[in-house]
Amino acid sequence: MTGATLQAIRYQRGSLEIIDQLLLPHETLYIPISTLALGHDAIKTMKVRGAPAIAIVAALTLAVVLVDSTTIASGRLSTAQGAVAFIEESLEFLKTSRPTAVNLFDAAHKLAKGVRAAGAVASASGQDVVNKYLELSEKMLEEDVKDNMNIGRFGAEYILKVWKGGDDLRVITHCNTGSLATAGYGTALGIIRALAGQQKLTHAYCTETRPYNQGSRLTAYELVYEKIPSTLITDSMASALLAQNPDKIAAIVVGADRVAANGDTANKIGTYQLAITARYHNIPFIVAAPSTSVDLNIASGKEIHIEVRPAVEVTTLRGPVVEVESIPKGSNDVVFKTSNNGQDVVAETIAVAARGIGVWNPSFDVTPAELISAVVTEKGVVLKEDGVQQFDMKAFLTSH
Repeated sequence: MTGATLQAIRYQRGSLEIIDQLLLPHETLYIPISTLALGHDAIKTMKVRGAPAIAIVAALTLAVVLVDSTTIASGRLSTAQGAVAFIEESLEFLKTSRPTAVNLFDAAHKLAKGVRAAGAVASASGQDVVNKYLELSEKMLEEDVKDNMNIGRFGAEYILKVWKGGDDLRVITHCNTGSLATAGYGTALGIIRALAGQQKLTHAYCTETRPYNQGSRLTAYELVYEKIPSTLITDSMASALLAQNPDKIAAIVVGADRVAANGDTANKIGTYQLAITARYHNIPFIVAAPSTSVDLNIASGKEIHIEVRPAVEVTTLRGPVVEVESIPKGSNDVVFKTSNNGQDVVAETIAVAARGIGVWNPSFDVTPAELISAVVTEKGVVLKEDGVQQFDMKAFLTSH
């Protein structure tokens, strides 16, 4: 492991750039986010994804807009009341970009509450309200990285505590929960990083994560970047992997887009089936999520809205064109076709399904709490009481 962690979000006051994750892993391109429309589009089209990262990018998008007020209608920030109104309207707009990610709604609520308090001061000016927003949004960026490192530490400690195997400790993860999904370090992938950093991890397996391939495109990219020993599997191979390695897989570790008060967890589609196979094979199934992903306003996963995405994400694939004659046996070290100038990689979208077939493409599924062994937060590890099938997330968060 190199110790170098990928930086997916580059921010300094007045400037925000993010890695366009739609181009990964074949091209690493930072794109500027300078308007609300660009921020909204980056989240909606999944140029940025992962619940924590979505919240951070939304918050910092508005921060950049407030610094470069030339894009704001004249006079909107001249008074405290006007600035508060503009900020609240902007946050409401940004919330529409991804309805399932509770972190986005939590961040918007906290930011709006903070600026309302600043605007309520009798002597407050519009600039005072703007300054308060900048302070709060930039603090979110800093705290997210700290929280992720704590999640990694607590998660690694828990796995090592419950692991009954030998020195060959392996972990499976799903989707992408690393630096590309957060402000840095990651949640579930942060736990893998922590284990690797302690020289306790032998191997990590990442699922392809169809249909958007966040595992093969993003998690594999991060694992290779940080030189963590790892192998890519398709989503349908996980059960076979567990069956053939009964004494080597220490845990399946996933992230979360939303955790209900009872511990039911909405995460990338395919998570639920991993929890089922983990239970059958008696493998700990661990959810890693910051407390901001916990929605105490919903009692169970039945209340979580599941986003259904376009059919084209299932019926097509996009990527660089491979020179057929370069395809080696037993390796993935292929040569990409380039344009006439010899520099630009040629990318194409291809159909992979029969024309006319119906498609159902939910972006998330909900894993029942009874299938989850532990929820790891930045505050510690949440466990169930003996004989109880659900978590008491409220009791844990209020006591820590």
